[in-house]
Amino acid sequence: MLSKIWQFLVKSVKTPSIRKKLIITGIILIVFRLAAHIPAAGIDRTTLAALFAGSPLLSLLDVFSGGTLANFSILALGLNPYINASIAFQLLGHVVPSLEALQKEGEYGQEKINQYTRLLTVPLAAMQAFGMYALLKGQNIISNLGPIELLSLVITMTAGTVFAVWLGELISEYGFKNGVSLLIFTGIVARLPIVFGQSATTLGSQDVLKVVIFLGVAILIVGAVIFISEAARHIPIHYAKRRTESGLGATSYLPLRLNQAGVIPIIFAVSLVLMPSLLGQFLANVPNAQIAGFARGISTAFDPQGLVYNIVYFFLVFGFTYFYTAVVFNPEKIAENLQKGGGFVPGIRPGKETEKHLSHVLSRLTMVGGVFLGLVAVLPSFFSSAIGASNLAIGGTSILIVVSVALEMIREMEGELVMGRYDRLIR
Repeated sequence: MLSKIWQFLVKSVKTPSIRKKLIITGIILIVFRLAAHIPAAGIDRTTLAALFAGSPLLSLLDVFSGGTLANFSILALGLNPYINASIAFQLLGHVVPSLEALQKEGEYGQEKINQYTRLLTVPLAAMQAFGMYALLKGQNIISNLGPIELLSLVITMTAGTVFAVWLGELISEYGFKNGVSLLIFTGIVARLPIVFGQSATTLGSQDVLKVVIFLGVAILIVGAVIFISEAARHIPIHYAKRRTESGLGATSYLPLRLNQAGVIPIIFAVSLVLMPSLLGQFLANVPNAQIAGFARGISTAFDPQGLVYNIVYFFLVFGFTYFYTAVVFNPEKIAENLQKGGGFVPGIRPGKETEKHLSHVLSRLTMVGGVFLGLVAVLPSFFSSAIGASNLAIGGTSILIVVSVALEMIREMEGELVMGRYDRLIR
């Protein structure tokens, strides 16, 4: 097994196209991590570190900022505003006819939607920067800033988000696909030594059985994520017009993955489920006693280790799995292309019947994949409470992102290797 992995890595590095992508992606990720350590002005670092150590919510939010929020760097907002803008346009695309028409225009339409997403990211980042300032000011982590200093802080954090989005798009264009996911992946991996150290310290005082259970569950989760991510249903496709050497119609397969949406549902769900807690913490210190009490109630209910938070989180992951699968896989278009190419599913009529069959199969697969993603996202929180390791509250989400992004990179590298062999055969 290890020898096969080593051979795959050696072949990948020797392939010029993959080597180029690895170098470009590596350089951009180094720049991102260096920028993540450029601090914003006026922050009490000691108090900020203590706040993050005692707040699972902020620790979870730090994961999706790429590990930049705990340092309160110029990239403190990370990619959250961009993710929120993407969610908004994905949802509006099913409501606003003009956006729905753009989604159907292929590459041109997608580029226009991406442009609108970038434009919306700027005001969202400015609002979130001001909200973060108000939250930290309420916790006495940042002093009362004058108008010029506050404007400077908001502009700096907004520019940091735009810079992070630009780096992510550079990776997507010149390196590996899903550059935004890779930036989040890098932030999680960079924090792994700290998380492992905290886990070892926490579990060091426990009995051996709990340590064994912890390691066993961690291995099972990683294995289950890999299994579900790689699982697929192969739909046989016959082409009557094509002939093999035996004279029979050619046959191929349409792979429908169990987790067709990848890691995107997790990222979208976390971005939404964190909003009530952030809003509650923002309003907890207002002068009005009723509003402050209501805000504290929201913060308590949406604690990352609480029941309400995990139930909402589960259903958001489940719902976004269905939603994003519908975005990335269009049974109507697949059925139309098969019919134009003379392909058909055995026993199913081409056209509408094929579309219904693909939708039915995809719906059942997505249900299994959505339930699995939701369970992996929330179960580590309950498990960590059971063994007394609160820092594992982010474990399931982090594992899903790390494993999913790594598998996507491996699949892309395998595709490049196949294309390289194909080019050599043609020559």
